[in-house]
This record gives sequence, structure tokens and C-alpha cells, in this order.
Amino acid sequence: MELLQAVHFAVVLILSYLLGSIPSSIIIGKVFFKKDIREFGSGNAGGTNAVRVFGWLAGIVVILIDIAKGACAVLFLAQLPLFGSPQAGLLSADGTALAAGTAAVVGHIWTVFANFRGGKGVATAAGMIAALYPAGFSATLVIFVAVVLLTGIISVGSLCAAISFPLVLFALDTSGVSMVSPLLMGFSIPIAILIVFTHRKNIARLLRGEEKRLFRKK
Repeated sequence: MELLQAVHFAVVLILSYLLGSIPSSIIIGKVFFKKDIREFGSGNAGGTNAVRVFGWLAGIVVILIDIAKGACAVLFLAQLPLFGSPQAGLLSADGTALAAGTAAVVGHIWTVFANFRGGKGVATAAGMIAALYPAGFSATLVIFVAVVLLTGIISVGSLCAAISFPLVLFALDTSGVSMVSPLLMGFSIPIAILIVFTHRKNIARLLRGEEKRLFRKK
């Protein structure tokens, strides 16, 4: 039984990684625009660069697909009834969902379908968090939107949202507004660190004053 559970868990992780690896911006770019997004703009295969290279409509479609990857990994792949319950004897339901969502984020960042060159993981992580903990997602989204509106720079909003996410969870839990599982509370820090890591080039450009604005603030 433990072997079947381990196999089940491994299958869930592999499927979640493959789901996250679907390079939506690369597919949309090549099918509809005959361009490889990695050769334009910042060279990143994510939603922000898709907006810059292909326009708002295509960029929003890319972002929505990437969000859906993280949410589907949590809501569907983590619940697959392959060999019984994937979390029995291994992880709690929260742990399995977190692992599946994280695998999708890793797949998005290092996609096996595009020489391990994907996006920065923000949208897919957002989908995972929205599915796991809507209250925390909503509060962090407010921070993201506010920072982007103030600065006009998506990467600054993403970094602020990532860094504030553990603090948001702590505040919601300690204030009694919404309970947060200890596993998610602890895991929020590695998630934040991962997002900061994928934005290391953006951070360097910000320090040099070279980071481009997605739009000009009024």
C-alpha cells in the first residue's frame, strides 16, 4: 500500500510539472504571431513580456492560462483517484496540494518543452495560492495592483507581492480573520524566495534604473 501511495504521489507531481511546463506564451507567439517570444522584449516567456511583444489581448490570455495551470494542479491533479488517496500515509491534503502546485510553478519556470526556459512563475504561483487560500490571494493581489498602479512596473508589484505574502498570511492568521494551515504558513517563505530568485535580472535592472514600465503612471 505504501508503495502505491508513493507511486501515486510521484505521478501527481510529474503530471503537475508537465501541466506547468505548457509554454503558453511560446505556443501563442508561434501559432498566432510567428514569433518566438524568447527572442523579443526581455526574452522571458511570461505574461508581462507577452503583453509587451504581442499586445494586451494575447498577454492577458497567456496570464490567464498560466494562472489556470497552478489552480488546476491544486484543484484537480492533487485529487486524482489513481491508487486511492494520494495523501494517505504520506502528506496531508494540504501538503499534496502544495506539492502539486509547486511542481506546476517549477514546470512553468523550467519548462521541459522549451529547453527549460520559461516564465518567472508569478501567474502560476498566483493560481496555486488562489486555489489553496483565496483570502491570502485576495489580500496579496491588492498589494500587487496598488504597487503596479503607483510605479507602472510589473516586476516591482510582483516582488512586493511575493515578499509580503508570508506577512499577509501571518497577519490574517494572528488577527483571526482567516485561519492558515501551519504547512502553508511555512511554505509561503520558500515560495516568496523562489519568486525573488526568478526576478534577479529585474532586480539588477531596477538597481541600474533600467527596468521598463509596462505603462506610464499618470
